[in-house]
Amino acid sequence: MRTAPTRRALRPLVAGAAVTLLLAACATGTPEGGSDATSSTAAGDGAFPVTLENTFGETTIETQPEAVATVAWGNHDVPLALGVVPVGMAAQTFGDDDGDGIHPWTYEALEELGGTGDALPELFDETDGIDYEAVANTAPDVVLAAYSGLSEDDWTTLSEIAPTVSFPEIAWGTNWRDMALTNGRALGLEDEAQEKIDEVEQQIEDALGERPDVAGKSVAYAYLDPTDLSSVGIYTKVDARVQLLSDLGMTLPASVEAFEDDGLFYVDLAAEQIDQVADADIFVTYGDENLLATLQADPLLGKLPAIANGAVVVLPDNTPLASATSGPTVLSIPWALDDYLDLLQAAAQNVK
Repeated sequence: MRTAPTRRALRPLVAGAAVTLLLAACATGTPEGGSDATSSTAAGDGAFPVTLENTFGETTIETQPEAVATVAWGNHDVPLALGVVPVGMAAQTFGDDDGDGIHPWTYEALEELGGTGDALPELFDETDGIDYEAVANTAPDVVLAAYSGLSEDDWTTLSEIAPTVSFPEIAWGTNWRDMALTNGRALGLEDEAQEKIDEVEQQIEDALGERPDVAGKSVAYAYLDPTDLSSVGIYTKVDARVQLLSDLGMTLPASVEAFEDDGLFYVDLAAEQIDQVADADIFVTYGDENLLATLQADPLLGKLPAIANGAVVVLPDNTPLASATSGPTVLSIPWALDDYLDLLQAAAQNVK
């Protein structure tokens, strides 16, 4: 089974109160001056030092990292896709199918690189936020968190352990391409990261050719509690799972496109406001085999055309498929692509 901090839920995980640790002894560097991520000196050629800019400041990595730690959701997939086994990574909880804290696509990559058994990376328990001490104990040369919801305190504390690559702009708003490129740049492997991105894009193109009804449909992606349908969370255009749907040829309805997100990856709508997303062809959410009937029976949600028509994708909640598409990576997308597109194709055929 595989574990991840539940960014699927409506709020990003950030650490609580700062933890005082004696980190200086393990520190390998702190962020200092340089250019932004897009003009980084790495330039895909492995040149160091390299400087990356993020929301909280600049991170300079003096030499190519050998010991790589990752925190938050999915960042470990980038070094693994590039042939590097992390010394430590976050245990994944959402969609963990067998209780081992590692998603199936990640485990497959670890197996290919000899990173299982005694060579398995340290798994950080992030249930209550970043475990700074556990990260420090792995003595990393760099900490990768390009896709994350790190607070400034998180970033500052991690940067005392090793140069820390945080999200470029918006918490939980880094798409899978930028996650790969940013983390890859920090490793001196930007060109290799771009090659992986190109491979995934080709796989998407090929798979879409077999599901012609998906492209062009508009979609609203929601989080809801079937036991309390008084409100619904709608993910905004900054969210990675929504961005993946755009990569799959789908569009955002004007209603979702216009949401004022204020840097959040979701907005809350009262059930009485749900008609604001009535322009969506397809409705995507998490649940079980009973959810569609529950939604259609609801006096408010049942009036949405997508729900009334059965143009609904219900991702089985807390499964690898739900996790793979909620926080997409260069490894999780190929793993989930066919199953996800099959669900979208079936919903698209119910659009009226």
